[in-house]
Amino acid sequence: MKKNIGLAARSEFPVARGHAAKKEAILGAAAEAVCRHGFGGACIDDIADRARVSRQTIYNQYGDRNALFSAVVEEVMARANASIFELLAKFPEDGANLEDGLADFLVSLSRNCIVNKDGRFLRKLVQSEGESHPELFESWRRHGPLKMTSAVGACLARLSAKGVLAIDDFDVAARQLLALGQADIQMQILLGETPSDAELESAARNATRTFLRAYAPSRNSSEVRTLASA
Repeated sequence: MKKNIGLAARSEFPVARGHAAKKEAILGAAAEAVCRHGFGGACIDDIADRARVSRQTIYNQYGDRNALFSAVVEEVMARANASIFELLAKFPEDGANLEDGLADFLVSLSRNCIVNKDGRFLRKLVQSEGESHPELFESWRRHGPLKMTSAVGACLARLSAKGVLAIDDFDVAARQLLALGQADIQMQILLGETPSDAELESAARNATRTFLRAYAPSRNSSEVRTLASA
């Protein structure tokens, strides 16, 4: 299994052997350096030291520091997107236990994509470097939030087509669902704290109930949840 890129002690980067192993070690060390010091403060010599490779090896692999840092961002975003689309495969497909299904989806999304190591890295990067490197922010926006919103909107469209939900604008509804899912934990996220499982569950449950009240057809919530099985 491929090791996640993130903060790590030097001992976690063994002497790299082979192209793939060197690439993983370099990207891991670079991600740590960027997270700690930003693009401007990240030192190639330090990255090479922690990755147990030579400075020249880094330049041979990536050409220059900008290409290296872009590769770090792309790697983390690619892994985050893979997690997101794995979760989308479990998005509720009908009205059976819809509240539970949506709440479970929001909990998994927060736990695996928002408050995990990669999520914290991307968030800190955009907050600290977005102004000086707008191209990275735009890349993150297109490959992260916009892609996620579009995919969730498609899932909601299928539910709406089945009569489970009454939605006119699927992109708006998707943005609202995702925003509601983080509403109760937003302050903790901004402060760099990690919400507990109970807090994630409570936030997801509150979000789901609010969302269903807004988009349920003209029937009570129990009917909405059992519509598909009727």
